Amino acid sequence: MELINGKEVAKKVRKDLKSEVIKLKENGINPKLAVIMVGNDPGSTVYVRNKSKACQKVGIEFEEFLYDENLSESELLDVIKKLNEDSSINGILLQSPVPKHIDINKAFRTIAPEKDVDGFNPVNVGNLTIGEDAFISCTPYGVIRMFEEYNIELEGKNAVILGRSNIVGKPMIQCMLNKNATVTVCHSRTNNIEEITKKADIIISAIGKPKFLKENMVKDGAVVIDVGINRLDDGSIVGDVDFDEVSKKASYITPVPGGVGPMTIAMLLNNVVKATKIQTK
Repeated sequence: MELINGKEVAKKVRKDLKSEVIKLKENGINPKLAVIMVGNDPGSTVYVRNKSKACQKVGIEFEEFLYDENLSESELLDVIKKLNEDSSINGILLQSPVPKHIDINKAFRTIAPEKDVDGFNPVNVGNLTIGEDAFISCTPYGVIRMFEEYNIELEGKNAVILGRSNIVGKPMIQCMLNKNATVTVCHSRTNNIEEITKKADIIISAIGKPKFLKENMVKDGAVVIDVGINRLDDGSIVGDVDFDEVSKKASYITPVPGGVGPMTIAMLLNNVVKATKIQTK
């Protein structure tokens, strides 16, 4: 069993991006990310802080737009429109969750596709689907980057994705199809999940259930990617995979924490640099 070290791969990605940012700055171009947060969800606060630190490490400018939970939907859309028009801003990220009175998909649609570094605008989702160049949702993009780093062959492999969220599951399906894997998706309405996962060469779990994937659900030699981050009552963080058991059978496996998490932020930075280059030609 080999551990896929997301921290190390993310470090490598950041190092390459830092060099690119230096070159951009030599040409008078300063990549900049705007992060919008509505309300004070504790998890989001931590994520935004981590994103800010990561930007600093590679030299990307970072500006926060923090609003209380009473911000109306139309006010939020106005904020996004202003940032769309601001040529000093290269990437716009709306931190989720947002308060219930705001339609987050409407907000994602309002973000200019060329500044949509989270890959949630339908234009980018559509481009990914038809195999055109797109900003890819950061977590699936990070998973693909890890496969590349560890030379894990995807073509012709049976891949099972657990979960069908717009943020991870659905774009992950497309990323795997674009790499010529054969993809099966399981979700809360799927019958006999165990029978399906047992046949998988690659399992990507983004189902949000602590230690859901057990040893008896995995065949020997499978590659197991754990996207889940679940906080238990005792405060400890575990993934969707019963790591201690499943790691005995897997050929490659990601830990939680230290697996997919660092890659998500690394690929966000990657998307900001890409957006900057596209906008400044």
